[in-house]
Amino acid sequence: MRIDPGEFVSIMGSSGSGKSTAMNMIGCLDVPTSGAYLFRGVNVCELDQDQRALLRRHFIGFVFQQFNLLARTTALENVELPLVYRRVPAEERRQRALKALDLVGLSDRAGHTSAKLSGGQQQRVAIARALVTDPSLLLADEPTGNLDTTRKAEIMELMVRLNREHGITVVMVTHEPDMAEYGTRTIVFRDGKIISGNR
Repeated sequence: MRIDPGEFVSIMGSSGSGKSTAMNMIGCLDVPTSGAYLFRGVNVCELDQDQRALLRRHFIGFVFQQFNLLARTTALENVELPLVYRRVPAEERRQRALKALDLVGLSDRAGHTSAKLSGGQQQRVAIARALVTDPSLLLADEPTGNLDTTRKAEIMELMVRLNREHGITVVMVTHEPDMAEYGTRTIVFRDGKIISGNR
């Protein structure tokens, strides 16, 4: 499978087809048992666990079906969290988190806790948290799975904008054909094999 910089690729397939396994390998959470995985020219299979963690931290953002926000902290504090782990100074953290919230259209909700945000707004906070480290690759696993139709369209239009206007490579797993259509290419898995959409 090949994914070029700047693409928006949707990955589809039934349960057990290999979508999540592929996503975990792309995200450097797992390594393949054979073959090679090249990320920006580096063979990930030759990296140790700490090196893979550094690669994830510096180049990859993750968005999941569950928003995974800390309930009693503000949107701003949730977005700052990855920068806390990087030991970024407080004022720089704040500025970068505000910029990321602005990018997803939520700068006016920075002081709101998760409980005061709609599902779509919570997912946008989760996307801002993924973007705050300036990743070159955004991995989204069923990012619209818990949202209603209107919120789904909002999130997908945001991801398209991030891809087109900011050059972020997006790889999204989805089981919904209408969501997959937002991508520029759809790869379909069946029984651990790619059956269409590969280059």
